[in-house]
Amino acid sequence: MGIFGLSKLIADIAPHAVKESEIKHYFGRKVAIDASMSLYQFLIAVRSEGHQLTSIDGETTSHLMGTFYRTIRLVENGIKPVYIFDGKPPDLKAHQLNKRAERREEAEKELQKATEIGDLASIDKFNRRLVKVTKQHNEEARQLLQLMGVPVIEAPCEAEAQCAALYLKLCVRSKLVKYAAATEDMDALTFGSNVLLRHLTFSEARKMPVQEFHLDEVLKGLELTHNEFIDLCILLGCDYCGSIRGIGPKRAIELIRQHKTLEAILNNIDKNKYQPPENWNFEQARKLFLEPEVTDPKSIEIKWNEPDEEGLVKFLCGDKQFNEERVRNGAKKLMKARSSTTQGRLDGFFTVVSTPNPKRKMEDEKKNSSSKKSKAAGGGRGRRPK
Repeated sequence: MGIFGLSKLIADIAPHAVKESEIKHYFGRKVAIDASMSLYQFLIAVRSEGHQLTSIDGETTSHLMGTFYRTIRLVENGIKPVYIFDGKPPDLKAHQLNKRAERREEAEKELQKATEIGDLASIDKFNRRLVKVTKQHNEEARQLLQLMGVPVIEAPCEAEAQCAALYLKLCVRSKLVKYAAATEDMDALTFGSNVLLRHLTFSEARKMPVQEFHLDEVLKGLELTHNEFIDLCILLGCDYCGSIRGIGPKRAIELIRQHKTLEAILNNIDKNKYQPPENWNFEQARKLFLEPEVTDPKSIEIKWNEPDEEGLVKFLCGDKQFNEERVRNGAKKLMKARSSTTQGRLDGFFTVVSTPNPKRKMEDEKKNSSSKKSKAAGGGRGRRPK
């Protein structure tokens, strides 16, 4: 889920913090990608006649098709992707996972009803609601990416938190992940990613721009510190605890701006009107955002390798029924993009300097000339004329 209503709140109050761009404009950038979120998108979107693609033995292959071709497209546009896979979910997320399980059970019941009456639109809708990224999907995608020469990282916990850690600790210090975290979950900002890219892995397929959120501009536009922003996100609704009933996005930011912390809000609101959850564990959620479980980026080695063409053919063709010619062409595109000498981004070669305005320059020269004549006439600063 991420943070409920955060993207709309930012668009309404701090629209300057959001930019729209095309995938080609990220040439030369290294991007940490939330792998599980990307796989979920591919399982939803990559379909044939309303159904997920499958292998000869009935195993789903939509996630592999999407990962293979979209990653090639990213690399062809000069992007160096690093895929971050989720580890074990934090204990605080258990309630959210239980809710998702309940929603899937409900969707299964509705799917059965729709199937009995032949409602094709509802069948498709509830099938999509039942989509879940499994351990097998993750393992297959990880194997595919390694054969493609693309680095993968296994996060100990949340992928968004690991993406943020890579950005914060390595973007500035060692330029390892130079530019952004790519995910649909807005809580990447809450974890501290300064640049968040949404729609990166499917923007072209859906004819939509990449959305680029800048945390420093978000904080400036919302008039909040990062700690206040974290409390706002908890108040809006996050994956790690409940939220106060009756408080929407507009009221939430008003309360945070006025009282600064959740503790102060609880001391000042009418709890009969705005009921906080029983045993509300917002302190633990706040701590998780501030101190998430991540692998120290200094211990991570990220390396892009040559793709293994024969390994890709063996893995994707045969039982998985990928077209061998297309797989080999894809491998060659990867090799070409990697081996070709490409010009780096201009902002990496040049220092930006201000260009003087000619008219202003002439005015400054006249002032300097007048000043020199005045000093000469007065015998210099500190001397009175005789």
